[in-house]
Amino acid sequence: MRTTFDHRFWVKLISVAIVAATIMFATVAVSSAEVRLTGSGATFPFPIYSTWFKDYNHVHKDVQINYQGKGSGAGIKDLQNHTVDFAGSDAAMTDEEIAQVKEGVQLLPMTAGSIVLAYNLPGDPKDLKLSREAYSKIFLAQIKKWNDPLIAKDNPGMKLPDLDITVVRRADASGTNFVFTKHLSAINEDWAKGPGQGLTVKWPESNKIVAAPKNDGVTATIRQTPGAIGYIEYGYAIQAKVRMALLQNKEGKFVAPSAKSGSAALSHVKLPADMRAWLPDPEGDQSYPIATYTWMLFYKKYQDPKKAAALRDMVAYCLKDGQKISDKMGYIPLPENVVQEVLKASDTIQ
Repeated sequence: MRTTFDHRFWVKLISVAIVAATIMFATVAVSSAEVRLTGSGATFPFPIYSTWFKDYNHVHKDVQINYQGKGSGAGIKDLQNHTVDFAGSDAAMTDEEIAQVKEGVQLLPMTAGSIVLAYNLPGDPKDLKLSREAYSKIFLAQIKKWNDPLIAKDNPGMKLPDLDITVVRRADASGTNFVFTKHLSAINEDWAKGPGQGLTVKWPESNKIVAAPKNDGVTATIRQTPGAIGYIEYGYAIQAKVRMALLQNKEGKFVAPSAKSGSAALSHVKLPADMRAWLPDPEGDQSYPIATYTWMLFYKKYQDPKKAAALRDMVAYCLKDGQKISDKMGYIPLPENVVQEVLKASDTIQ
């Protein structure tokens, strides 16, 4: 009995020592970060932001960055409520929203990407083509079957099933919503008069329109639902290995999403002084029709000078080293002239 007691005693003692050492190590690791930065907002750029912040922390051990992908609307609210140091939004911020922040707000476009229409069809057909009329009517719930003549005429030889179309939309206040509905408003008068554009809109009434949270939620729902189609960021579609439709652009060409076609779209927009630029229906034969900048949002005045300096340095890192991985992760690298303009604007973070 004594042997058993001793054995248990020493096991317990060692376990306590290990736990104590782990807690001590974790405390030292966390406390070693002199500056802690918190952010929240858009899920559209979440994959690349997460990678940037992790890589930045490897180089700058004294700075810890925590970003939560909650949706653009939630990020803007968090910035207004001063619960974060910075936010992310695909819808930028309006003048009215900025007016609610006494410190002022600096918007900086940090990356860009395309919104794709991902689909899940029996037989896993590739290169589905959707005209502007077809995909806008799908989201208006006016086209209800995959073998609809309007879809079939642009896809000769493709076996389209007699299957109900399930539209997957965002459930939350979302910058991806804003960009996608802004595009639909630009190409379809019925959409402009009906749901319109916004972080949230009133969708057509249909039991075949289902809601899912965030980009990853929409992606997962599409993968799990035969006959589904939904709008997600290109990087999420690549990671999930879902099929993406070729969309008809303003010039009538069917274009696949890629860094090249996204860059072609961005080349038709000039960045203004307030850093807010939109391209709801870009021109150009090679332009993908749904592309956008996405912004980080900062206060112009911080009480802690160390935070302000760390944020400026983080921005510089993302704009220089960070852009090198954009293409690989499904985002559009910012042109060098845009990088220089954004770097100059970041000087207002004080």
